[in-house]
Amino acid sequence: MLSYALKPTKILCVARNYVAHIKELDNEVPSQPALFMKPPSAIANEIYFNKQDPIHYEGELCFIIKDGKFSKVGFGLDLTKREIQSQLKAKGLPWERAKAFDGSAVFSEFVAFSGEVKDLRLELFINGQLAQQGGCELMLYQPEEILADIQSFCTLVDGDIIMTGTPKGVGEIHQGDKFVGKIFSQQELLVEKAWIVK
Repeated sequence: MLSYALKPTKILCVARNYVAHIKELDNEVPSQPALFMKPPSAIANEIYFNKQDPIHYEGELCFIIKDGKFSKVGFGLDLTKREIQSQLKAKGLPWERAKAFDGSAVFSEFVAFSGEVKDLRLELFINGQLAQQGGCELMLYQPEEILADIQSFCTLVDGDIIMTGTPKGVGEIHQGDKFVGKIFSQQELLVEKAWIVK
């Protein structure tokens, strides 16, 4: 189910964009932005627990595109079936079964911002504890670099979403967990959203 008025034609996601996160999953550092896509059907309003396949959270700084530029910013969760992803990676196969399933993209509202993109950062709290934090200063590839790289081979239309990768601190979700995602511009809180895992 689409989150309020979000109707992208596609969601472009960056993997391995924070060095500390690359290390925590023992991955290689990419020589260019590592990209994958989620379909619009991946968007959900809620975070859903899955008994069969453990799901990990990845908090991300996200942007909506308008006229080929960043228009609004929001907090996003790239939900991942980690065990399935590991199996696919070991076989050299695409990640869609682990990354593009229904409900794998959960977003806050997106808001306009007047500051610098480089000043944006995120915080994710789970059950009142800070689980993830990070911003552009920790990224291998800055949002503008990611945008230019995507546009070098792919047309972005108004409403498309870019997810810029996750900082360290990813982990498994549990039923009943309370998630609170926040986006800041320096010290100014731009948007905040809370979810309870269903």
